Parts: sequence; C-alpha cells; structure tokens
Amino acid sequence: MPSTAGTLRRTAHLLDHFGLHTGDQFIDQTTNAPDLAAAIFFAAEGHIPAEFYTDENTSLEIIAASAPAVAAIRTLSDSLITPAPYTEIAPGLEIPDYIEHVSSWATTKHLFADRPPTVSEVIGALHRAAQAADQLAVFPAQRAA
Repeated sequence: MPSTAGTLRRTAHLLDHFGLHTGDQFIDQTTNAPDLAAAIFFAAEGHIPAEFYTDENTSLEIIAASAPAVAAIRTLSDSLITPAPYTEIAPGLEIPDYIEHVSSWATTKHLFADRPPTVSEVIGALHRAAQAADQLAVFPAQRAA
C-alpha cells in the first residue's frame, strides 16, 4: 500500500499537470482534469475508472472502496480549516463524509473568501497534509505497558 504522504504528493503533481476539475462528474470529459477526490484516487491506485466520467454515485463507491485513497482523503480533510460534514447512513447514525469534504472544499467559495481556492492553493494544502502525514509516521504507535 502506498504511503499516505506519497499519495498526497503524487496528487499535487497530478493537479499541477492536469489541472483541477470543478464541474459535474469526477473527470472533465474535454480536458481530463480530475476532481480532487478523483485525483487522490488516481494517485493511490494508478488508474481512472471509466465511471469517473459518467456516474457520480458509482465513482463515490469506487473511491470509498480504496483504502489508500480514503486514508489520503481523510488526512487532507483533517488538515483543512473546515470540519467534514456528516452523512446519515442509518436512522440516528451519522459518519463524517471526508470525500464530500475535500471535493467541496476545492470547488466552493468559503466564508470571507471571494472565490474558491486556486489550483496552487489546493496543491499547497496537499503538500501541508503530506508533511503532517510524514510527521505522524515518525512516532511509533503508543501502547500501554
């Protein structure tokens, strides 16, 4: 399994090369620019499923099924200033929606901002999250004596 920090750095490289898609679906059919979550999936898994061009619901399921992609998405989500939204998965049971959080963060205008983050700002956030992941990897797991 690729390291979380490595996945985040590869994602930054992909966005620098392809750009960031902010419209419908997870991949722009004209430019092949990925959404942030799709770029993280591509960096983690090394391929883009055809569903990313046409089917958002299936795309979400594919991303959620990738442990390395979800680890990187959660690390990025945890490093953002805004909290992840919660999605109800059963009556009375809510879980954080990290995929929605990073995708929405990269495409929407935030409080006190006049525009969504630029591609450079998204790349900067990816590098900061990768640095945080590296720092977390330095410390061994703490266990009771």
